[in-house]
Amino acid sequence: MTDHEPPRPRAQRKQDVLDRLAQEEDAWVATASADGEPSLVPLWFLWDDGTVLLCTKRNNPTALNLTPKGEVRLSLGHTRDVVLIDGTAEKVEGADLPTSSADAFAATFSWDPRDRPVWVYLRITPRTVRAWHEQHELAGRVLMRDGEWLV
Repeated sequence: MTDHEPPRPRAQRKQDVLDRLAQEEDAWVATASADGEPSLVPLWFLWDDGTVLLCTKRNNPTALNLTPKGEVRLSLGHTRDVVLIDGTAEKVEGADLPTSSADAFAATFSWDPRDRPVWVYLRITPRTVRAWHEQHELAGRVLMRDGEWLV
């Protein structure tokens, strides 16, 4: 077993999660089809007003799997610095996305899909957030439950 620094307080973990959401651009996105077929893909994301904004082709499994329930899991980081977000996704057409969100997405990724009908945005509202560094931080890893921050 490796020597570790003491576990981070939950308030620090929350701040670390918020910093990562604001700074990182890539997440693993996990969904499942109605018959249970899993899908795991990397996608760009933008932290946008307390939600995660993604974009994918509307006929990709990620978009198709989100109908009708919209259940999704996002993962940031590697196996020794994990952030897991369970949430509910809604499809948002480019014309229906607020201009500020679409502009921020386009500026971040130097790519603007809002006028391309083959693409659809996915807005993920977090329901549960967990964060930990290795085994010594498993206790206290739940930072959000039922959409409410616990710290």
